[in-house]
Amino acid sequence: MEKAFQTASTEADAAFSNPELYLEKFIENPHHIEIQVMGDSHGNAYHYGERDCSIQRRHQKLIEESPSPFITDEVRQKMGEAALLGTRSVNYEGAGTIEFLVDKYMNFYFIEMNTRIQVEHPVTEMVNNLDLIKNQILVASGMPVEDVPKQPRGHAIEFRINAEDPSANFRPSPGRIEYLHFPGGFGVRIDSHVYNDYVIPPNYDSLIAKMIVWGTDRPHAINRAKRALEEFKVEGIKTTIPFHQKVLENEMFVKGEFDTSFIDQYFKIN
Repeated sequence: MEKAFQTASTEADAAFSNPELYLEKFIENPHHIEIQVMGDSHGNAYHYGERDCSIQRRHQKLIEESPSPFITDEVRQKMGEAALLGTRSVNYEGAGTIEFLVDKYMNFYFIEMNTRIQVEHPVTEMVNNLDLIKNQILVASGMPVEDVPKQPRGHAIEFRINAEDPSANFRPSPGRIEYLHFPGGFGVRIDSHVYNDYVIPPNYDSLIAKMIVWGTDRPHAINRAKRALEEFKVEGIKTTIPFHQKVLENEMFVKGEFDTSFIDQYFKIN
């Protein structure tokens, strides 16, 4: 450690004429957990609970759920209070997300604030029975937040359906969608822009759809997700659907005992 410190300091001095360094805390078995917030111009600020985004590859989220199966009610309350403190301290207006890393001892550490709506916002909408996009528009027009947080109900999980090949290190899979069928039924929501014969270009992010399921509890949501993923058909390109199906069969995921190293631990990626 001492040698590495001296080497880095020497390089910094040579490159920037400043040998000073800072150290970041090493977080063991980190969980990526974020709090959805909303503020308006009338001094109101609310949070809508947390999302667990720990299933990720290359630090990009693949599965998000609410509430987190990891943290306790006590930690949940403290994280919510911290998120609101940050939101109010900058007089924030609109939808935003306060992101944290949580270690295995449930100590939580601020990462950043995303000052926008996020891909995974539907899980928060489904457990709180509200419309974050509507609230965002109301706030932007100078009105107060209309849908205030209620007691969360049930459990929601979002699966990012990407045009990628999970067996090849999630390599992008652009091309023409030859056949497409979305799952349906109560508690299943699909957000997407694609259709039969749509061509996935190689120029943009690989996300082609979000599948969000809701259940009365986490086991119910997992079972509903299994059925919906079985019905979700995309032909002509590779997608992350098979990966999601394997995750739902993984014992550690079912138990809720996972962190950001989940894919590296349980899935062999070429």
